[in-house]
Amino acid sequence: MDILQLIDRLEELFNDGKAIPFTHNVAVDEDRMLDIIDQMRIAIPEEVKKAQQLLSQRDRVMAQAQEEANRTLQLARDKADSIISKDNIVLEAQRRAEQIVAQARADADATRRDADDYVIETLQRLQDELERYLTQVHNGIRKLEEEKMQRAATVTPPPKPNAV
Repeated sequence: MDILQLIDRLEELFNDGKAIPFTHNVAVDEDRMLDIIDQMRIAIPEEVKKAQQLLSQRDRVMAQAQEEANRTLQLARDKADSIISKDNIVLEAQRRAEQIVAQARADADATRRDADDYVIETLQRLQDELERYLTQVHNGIRKLEEEKMQRAATVTPPPKPNAV
């Protein structure tokens, strides 16, 4: 369940609570409240797990890029070795091998940059979403405290008994 829905359910539980006369306290269903809190504890780690999965995915992409670069390097070396065996094209083989190695490095670097950009963007979106949730929680708390203060200010003391 989405963390915002859980926060809404918690607020609804508070609003459904029974006011305790002559106090600023509200009685709520303890089991329902604890159930919602438990669900919140489950939902937040799920968001963290998503971030960890993204990091893991980035590592896999980087490992694949490195493996591909190594294969390309080996292919370049093998090709260069076979070309070197022919005297009249030795210089051309060296030049081509260097191009292949440079291209492989450039491809690996580009893949790493793309993977890093993807992870950074995803983590920033997650951070923005978590900050939005936190702002909503802070706003909810502030609003409840303001309402509590307003109710406290409007409560008049009970009338004093008349002397007979």
